[in-house]
Amino acid sequence: MHLCAVLFCVLWSAVRAENSDDYELMYVNLDNEIDNGLHPTEDPTPCDCRREPSEWDKLFIMLEDSQMRESMLLQATDGLLRGELRALRAELGRAGSPGRPCAPGGPPRSPGLSRALERERKACYQLYNRSSIITGTIFQTPRHNVISCSVIVSQLPYQTCDLERDRGGSSLSSQPLSCETAILFPMRSKKIFGSVHPATPVKLESFSACIWVKATDVLNKTILFSYGTKRNPYEIQLYLSYQAIVLVVGGEENRLAADTVISLGKWTHLCSTWNSEKGRVSLWVNGGLVATTVGLATGHIVPEGGILQIGQEKNGCCVGGGFDETLAFSGRLTGFNIWDRVLSNEEIRETGGAESCHIRGNVVGWGVTEIQPHGGAQYVS
Repeated sequence: MHLCAVLFCVLWSAVRAENSDDYELMYVNLDNEIDNGLHPTEDPTPCDCRREPSEWDKLFIMLEDSQMRESMLLQATDGLLRGELRALRAELGRAGSPGRPCAPGGPPRSPGLSRALERERKACYQLYNRSSIITGTIFQTPRHNVISCSVIVSQLPYQTCDLERDRGGSSLSSQPLSCETAILFPMRSKKIFGSVHPATPVKLESFSACIWVKATDVLNKTILFSYGTKRNPYEIQLYLSYQAIVLVVGGEENRLAADTVISLGKWTHLCSTWNSEKGRVSLWVNGGLVATTVGLATGHIVPEGGILQIGQEKNGCCVGGGFDETLAFSGRLTGFNIWDRVLSNEEIRETGGAESCHIRGNVVGWGVTEIQPHGGAQYVS
């Protein structure tokens, strides 16, 4: 009896202990599941996916920024220098002092020119220093930008000296300041010329023709411009010879020559005028009248339908031919204009002044009328 009671107690205790362990285990597992789970109303913690740039990334970014800044600065510097030098050239033309020539091989002695050069030199170096500060270092610029602040400024006095010598007491013999382009004739050739195409027919009872010339060589007949028809290839011609400037109107027998020698490699401004009523014809060099006469091709009318050219003469004998190498021009031409009237003395002087390339003829206007280079001739700045 007692043995049965003892066994019952032992079995009852074992059952209770097992149930207690299962409950505790279930309780613990449930608690852990609740504690470790995510609350359904809570947002997940955001992930920062941004990666810190490496040293190489930072280096490449710095190089790109540096190159971009340098490129922008070089463009701005180049534009400023061009503007400064253009303004200086205009000022040199106004500040020259005729009658006070340069010393041989030396800089000019004109006070106005000296002040202009000194002012330009200071502005140039200020611009150079400003570019160095902006970039934080003195970078290696292209050659033309380096020269701008050092060599060009140092050479300006000598270039100005040449301008004074060429001026000869008149500012009209210096290089045309307002002409941005010219046509280059690199050599004497029967294939190199410029064809001019006026918008209106060329039918003239009077005319004025002006042109800037910088010749590298002159033969007995070097054509500057010519207008002719198949019937008469010598309606209008202006050409250079060894010792003269010659204008032809209506034929080779009707010519006016001025015994004037132009300086090779130097800009010279030439004008010619003619009137049919009295046959008055005149030649002008650098704003000065050098020859005039009356009775030349009186009553003649320059007919339309001809060919107008610069740097060559076309005699009209052959289709696509008729050029002569010995007549070709070599050098540079610019500011070519033709009017259908005779300009006054003051107007002719203005056509050779500082703003000459902004004055345009009503028959041929430089920069407006189509002029096509051929055979190697080309526009240059």
